[in-house]
Amino acid sequence: MSDHAVLHVKGRVLVGPDDVRDELWVVEGRISYDRPSGARDVRTVDGWALPGLVDAHCHVGLGAHGPVDTDVAEKQALTDREAGTLLIRDAGSPSDTRWIDDRDDLPKIIRAGRHIARTRRYIRGYAHEIEPDALVAYVGQEARRGDGWVKLVGDWIDRDLGDLSACWPREAIEAAIAEAHRLGARVTAHCFSEDSLTDLVESGIDCVEHATGLTEDLIPLFAERGVAIVPTLVNIATFPALADGGESKYPRWSAHMRRLHERRYDTVRNAHDAGIPVYVGTDAGGTLPHGLVAAEVAELVTAGIPPVEALAATTWAARAWLGRPGLEEGAAADLVVYDTDPRADVRVLAAPRRVVLGGRVVD
Repeated sequence: MSDHAVLHVKGRVLVGPDDVRDELWVVEGRISYDRPSGARDVRTVDGWALPGLVDAHCHVGLGAHGPVDTDVAEKQALTDREAGTLLIRDAGSPSDTRWIDDRDDLPKIIRAGRHIARTRRYIRGYAHEIEPDALVAYVGQEARRGDGWVKLVGDWIDRDLGDLSACWPREAIEAAIAEAHRLGARVTAHCFSEDSLTDLVESGIDCVEHATGLTEDLIPLFAERGVAIVPTLVNIATFPALADGGESKYPRWSAHMRRLHERRYDTVRNAHDAGIPVYVGTDAGGTLPHGLVAAEVAELVTAGIPPVEALAATTWAARAWLGRPGLEEGAAADLVVYDTDPRADVRVLAAPRRVVLGGRVVD
């Protein structure tokens, strides 16, 4: 489709869960609900249209051993695009992916800078590994490098303890989160275990990744503070294999990981039922492949979240949370078209009929 062509999307346009329209028009890459006058070069796409999907925990430019070459990062972003993911919150990457901002054929990325971890308390090659007295300075650095987010590693295996434990003292967390907020950035943290959560939430954190340690005692605190979670259930599915691999050296940690895995669906359902905001994230990059957003939405439904709300967690609600538009008048035309109503069966997300990025149909 040429830059001057008009795209006509007709069938059902899901502007919101209860706002369904019969058609939209794309003119010069922007959405319009008024038929353009005098349009000659028109391409029509039929089906059920959604805003471009959101993966709120994804790592472009990250591989199993740290940063990857540009050509590998490009393939990661293209894989996400083909799955209908057109907006990514990159939850920590050691690679500089700013070059993607100059590409109108790749998903838009909201960056959280590089992970910030305690020394020898995270995956080698992924994070800045520092001690608590440097946390505020590094948070300030990554807040300036990112796009309004900072990513902490809130807990990891303590080799002396042989189990998961919190990485940071309370006073360091309070000062670091205050500094991020002063600079206009929100803070999120990787958290598997239970004991890291109270200090993070009471210190003002905005989001928790994975949140497998969220217990019934902690849920009211999250709900009261409005702290969001991104469960990454497709990643949590790997816990049994990880536990098996660490059994001989860290049996206590292995048993803990199995318990967190066993209650994962209850954890997510209980959080949702209490009013905690839940968003879709896959943790793609590192060891997980890209393009898993449909599988993660299906996992949320398996956990007990109603299909329309699971859909919102990767579309309307997720975009509003990240401060990005959906299918509003005048917004950039980033949308995905499906053969059937995804509200009736979220599994349709796995088979996009058409992907439209910046008003161009991706063939």
